[in-house]
Amino acid sequence: MATPTVSKTRSMLEGLVREGSFKWLLGKRSYFNEELEEMERSPSAGRNWIAELSPLANLVVRRCSKILGISASELQESFNEEASDTLKHPSCYARNFLEYCCFRALALSTQVTGHLADKKFRQLIYDMMLAWETPAVGSQPLLNADEDLTVGLEAFSRIAPAVPLIANVIISENLFEVLTVGTDGRLQFSIYEKYLSGLERAIKKMKTQSDSSLLSTVRLSRREKILEVDGTVTTQPVLEHIGISTWPGRVTLTDHALYYEAFRVVSYDKPKTYDLAEDLKQIVNPVLTGPWGTRIFDKAVLYKSISLSEPAVIEFPELKGHTRRDYWLAIMREILYVHRFIKKFKISGVERDEALSLAVLGILRLQAIQEIISVNSVHCETLLMFNLCDQLPGGDLILETLANISSLRQLDRTNSDKTGSGMHSISALSMVSNLGFVLGTSSTDLNEAGLVVGEIAVGEMSSLEKVVKESRNSYKKVVLAQETVDGVKVDGIDTNLAVMKELLLPVMEGGKWLISLIHWDDPMKSLVFCLVLTYVILRGWLGYTFGLMSILLAIFMVLTRFFNQGRPVDELKVIAPPPMNTVEQLLAVQDAISQAEQFIQDGNIVLLKFRGLLLSIFPQATEKFAFTLLCAASILAFMPSKYIILLTFLETFTRYSPPRKASTERWARRLREWWFSIPAAPVVLVPEREKEDKKKK
Repeated sequence: MATPTVSKTRSMLEGLVREGSFKWLLGKRSYFNEELEEMERSPSAGRNWIAELSPLANLVVRRCSKILGISASELQESFNEEASDTLKHPSCYARNFLEYCCFRALALSTQVTGHLADKKFRQLIYDMMLAWETPAVGSQPLLNADEDLTVGLEAFSRIAPAVPLIANVIISENLFEVLTVGTDGRLQFSIYEKYLSGLERAIKKMKTQSDSSLLSTVRLSRREKILEVDGTVTTQPVLEHIGISTWPGRVTLTDHALYYEAFRVVSYDKPKTYDLAEDLKQIVNPVLTGPWGTRIFDKAVLYKSISLSEPAVIEFPELKGHTRRDYWLAIMREILYVHRFIKKFKISGVERDEALSLAVLGILRLQAIQEIISVNSVHCETLLMFNLCDQLPGGDLILETLANISSLRQLDRTNSDKTGSGMHSISALSMVSNLGFVLGTSSTDLNEAGLVVGEIAVGEMSSLEKVVKESRNSYKKVVLAQETVDGVKVDGIDTNLAVMKELLLPVMEGGKWLISLIHWDDPMKSLVFCLVLTYVILRGWLGYTFGLMSILLAIFMVLTRFFNQGRPVDELKVIAPPPMNTVEQLLAVQDAISQAEQFIQDGNIVLLKFRGLLLSIFPQATEKFAFTLLCAASILAFMPSKYIILLTFLETFTRYSPPRKASTERWARRLREWWFSIPAAPVVLVPEREKEDKKKK
């Protein structure tokens, strides 16, 4: 015989079904129907139903309680004891309590071997995201055209990072965009399940990676973990370029270095080590390669460091595109950047292993994405957190916040109450350890180390989430600004010169006005300008003058913004130059090259004449030049700077005044004659081989 509590709960469930509250659950999701029937039959139905939660949230909390081995009411009591008053506010109570249950259940579920292959585990995480969107009683989820339940960005970014293997705070938005390409920004269960299946295969692949005996001896000394291997399949070779020669082989990436083993007749040669962990001023960039040293194909990676006499170039050939190279470039940089992060913030011990775990999990996610998404549409660096931090505006602040979080964890190691609660998600290192990987010192007991606090906290936006959000907002502004830059780019030298001339028109007009004053075209204006500026210099107001000009410019910008608010931006109108045919364009290019060559020649002549003065090739000119320098040095040493500025201004501004014009022309002529009389220092062109022979001697 049913108790009154059970009868009341059953009546409530039946009422919800009659009202249509479960209609969206019972359409295509039969397992919801089965769970509801099971809840009706359960003698503890009353204790497992939370009045503040929606039906779907109640079902998720019920499954969490089964995993944890306690009832939903006991979970609620535990939450009420641990949570602050802010988290228990009625407006956010349902969602915060749901997060608490989810984080505790996921932390326990991920400790089970092979949890990722469990369909119930996959379904649970997806349902957690669905419930997060509709946590409170009376709320219903959004349906797509086929009445399938889908997940939005906010729910994915909140729940998925609770399992560090699936996502993390920094890359969750980019990952969601990749998974929802073509689905109107909503994540479907079929795509989500394919992604988790890809993760499972990537984990198995990483666990079964093998190496040669020679490489095994090298890497085991640092307990390195193999992350990726390429070049073992004849249809996808890897080539190393040494001068004009090319050697096929196998490339192996670990969490500390890149190894290249050249292929011999029946085995591999001794591995070459390209370190990514030590501070060797490494540079890892894309590079062009080709036969006999030519630069044709964009399919290679260049590695340069102070430990190598010449850079290493490793090519990843493929018929079309350079996706293999882009993938390897991204994962090599990820390992390089994570070690730079470790060294910059002096991270050690368990926290160091945590940072390496973040990089390793990122590479696993990228491998899974490449299996289910067209590789041409994936930008590898946007899915790897340390690569992304190197690109995002404020990425250095993200890494600094991450380092601060690591420091706080180190201080809280002895706080077993905090690490054991469900108020935080699990850490990346705990995730890696649960998967069976060993990184550095992570083989020790993590509970003793005290590192089970992840990046997400119940009901709160962590400092890391805040700085990531600010960085993404800045990045969106950069993208919009870059779109305007790309939109105003024009082709052709003559067209670009026309645009530049129009932009510099105000400056050119101001320059013409200043030149007219210097040449005393209007003596009255020039005299007034000269007297006013002389007075300003004597009074020491020159700095205030520049400050006043800056203030006036700022006022102009503010007024312009105020009066132009809401109006369309005035476009710059440029008179397009007449079109040129191919011959005219070639002649224009040739003329520009000739002018550039003449400019370089004139610059070289000036430098060679100064060299001649310094070396006293023409003693008489050198004596005059040295005497001039001595006079200038005496003036600079003994005369106050205010009077030096005044004399320089008066000398420059009054050159072409009526009293001084004749003497200025005469002195200018003498100066040109003296300059032309100075011989240039001799130059001898030496062949490159002869120069190298001299160095060897």
